[in-house]
Amino acid sequence: MASIGALKFFLYLLPCLLNYLPHSQGKQNWNGEYPFIRRGSSLGRLDNGGYDYIIVGGGTAGCPLAATLSKKFKVLVLERGGVPFNNPNVTFLRNFHITLADTSPTSASQYFISTDGVLNARGRVLGGGSSINAGFYTRANPRFIRKVGWDTKLVNESYPWVEKQVVHRPKFSHWQRAVRDGLLDAGVSPFNGFTYDHKYGTKVGGTIFDRFGRRHTAAELLASGNPKKLTVLVHATVQKIVFDTTGKKPKAIGVIFKDENGKQHQAFLGTGRKSEVIVSSGAIGTPQLLLLSGIGPREELQKFNIPVVLHNEFVGKGMADNPMNTIFVPSKRPVQQSLIETVGITNLGVYIETSCGFGQSKDSIHCHHGILSAEIGQLSTIPPKQRSREAVEAFVKSKKDIPIEAFRGGFILSKVASPWSTGELMLINTNVEENPAVTFNYFSHPHDLNRCVEGIRLAIKVVQSQHVTNYTMCDRQSAEKMLNISVQANINLIPKHPNDTKSLEQFCRDSVITIWHYHGGCHVGKVVNSEYKVLGVDRLRVVDGSTFSESPGTNPQATVMMMGRYMGLKILRDRLGKLGDI
Repeated sequence: MASIGALKFFLYLLPCLLNYLPHSQGKQNWNGEYPFIRRGSSLGRLDNGGYDYIIVGGGTAGCPLAATLSKKFKVLVLERGGVPFNNPNVTFLRNFHITLADTSPTSASQYFISTDGVLNARGRVLGGGSSINAGFYTRANPRFIRKVGWDTKLVNESYPWVEKQVVHRPKFSHWQRAVRDGLLDAGVSPFNGFTYDHKYGTKVGGTIFDRFGRRHTAAELLASGNPKKLTVLVHATVQKIVFDTTGKKPKAIGVIFKDENGKQHQAFLGTGRKSEVIVSSGAIGTPQLLLLSGIGPREELQKFNIPVVLHNEFVGKGMADNPMNTIFVPSKRPVQQSLIETVGITNLGVYIETSCGFGQSKDSIHCHHGILSAEIGQLSTIPPKQRSREAVEAFVKSKKDIPIEAFRGGFILSKVASPWSTGELMLINTNVEENPAVTFNYFSHPHDLNRCVEGIRLAIKVVQSQHVTNYTMCDRQSAEKMLNISVQANINLIPKHPNDTKSLEQFCRDSVITIWHYHGGCHVGKVVNSEYKVLGVDRLRVVDGSTFSESPGTNPQATVMMMGRYMGLKILRDRLGKLGDI
């Protein structure tokens, strides 16, 4: 989700956060600006056939893609979640952690737990990951652009289109300055100032939060579309893609979806040879939908009695997530909330980022801790049948023994870029609304583990720097003490080991979390071709991060939004030639 950008663990450590602010604080009168957004049940009152493009997923890629294609063609977007505009927990930076802590069926964030034991989240709202992430905006490494074979000129037209509409320069808090100077002291240089570009050294990037702390998501890019040719249905959950299998090759002809009332609908493409269903449901949703629609490994499909449209053994394979480890930084000085603004980009393939100020409540670690709360029976490191009253009380006591200063400060994040460890996604059942089983196999490749160790060493140097200790007003702590606080935070479902504060390798394994930068499952050359058309099928394309073999840049949302615009322009030009210019 750009996101998502990060800090998933906030939701496990913060107090009773599930209360929403008054709706009056959300964006008002959005219907006037987006008259084409309607509920899924309205399809019966609309023309449900003859669309040039049906886009499944109004997320980080789907929204800019739809806005662009609607300039010339009739476009239908089907989004399973609601709108972000009137949800203050999505809109405001200060509420970033609340949506993540909300595990209700209507939350904008749908949590899932990988088989590795790491908790994660998917966007379930118009705007996708850009509606729930930490907001950091930075372009991809130029090497990534060359690797995927994109047209550099078109890429450089597409990034600014996004930036003019939703990206801002951060306020740059005192905490971020201290970490910036700590990174430079630790040798992550030069300082490249404020830039969207991916440059080795330390830099300040963009953000989709404006100076008032209001989030601007990919959903706002829809305002650039043609309202006469664009229809966006929310609370419209696509169940499967419909194919015509009478010809030599299966051909996508439409989709089946459920509206907010559970009623089933069908939406169809027009008869044009170049009309397409485009799946932009993200790295979890896209391979899941292909499998449910009959495209994937034959044995897996037959296990669930799914008619096989096309055997492809690679659907859901090659899943990867950028592993992240965190050091908690205590502070005697209350700090202003800030999400990721500063980043250290090393030539080791490790990125260092920071966030702060989301644990200042006096009840921060004394009330409950989100979905890992012992008080609600979800004690992470004890199997459910062993979660006795005594075990819960011991868990709560261990939390209370952690100094409150540890949660008043901030977090230094170390992320391993382009992991060599990969896993897979597999169906658990045929319900598209439930999460599939996802395995990332964190640190199964020794190269990733070695880089994690180097990243933790670097993060420790930053925390121990005079710039950070002067700001936090805390004494310089030993590495073991810092790691011990982080391990006690209990931020995943992985059993802890007695040596995980003495062995950095063990610390990496035991304290790994996500930064939401998972990708893969529909790789180019295996599931889709270089134009992102699904191999072996006509009129079906994938446009999202499921096609990536690595996550672009330090944080992917900029490139995923750009990809939506880029592919929209490319499709128009390929289909219309010079008439496709907009």
